[in-house]
Amino acid sequence: MALDPTLLEILACPDDKGPLLYLPSEAALYNPRTHRRYEVRDDIPVMLVEESTVVDDAEHERLMGIVARDGIEPTFRA
Repeated sequence: MALDPTLLEILACPDDKGPLLYLPSEAALYNPRTHRRYEVRDDIPVMLVEESTVVDDAEHERLMGIVARDGIEPTFRA
């Protein structure tokens, strides 16, 4: 099961309040501006900054490759 599209439209990063990228294959929401990755557990996004992971440059590039390959759009337009 994927995240509800209506929910995705309102999800924002709790750190910078900007849009996120939903990567279903990674079970994660990703903020490329801050390099923060938020896990999605049992189809529930864990939107706590203290539980997010800051990824390194190599992981950022890998995630952005998935975004480009899959045509993933931000959760909303800023």
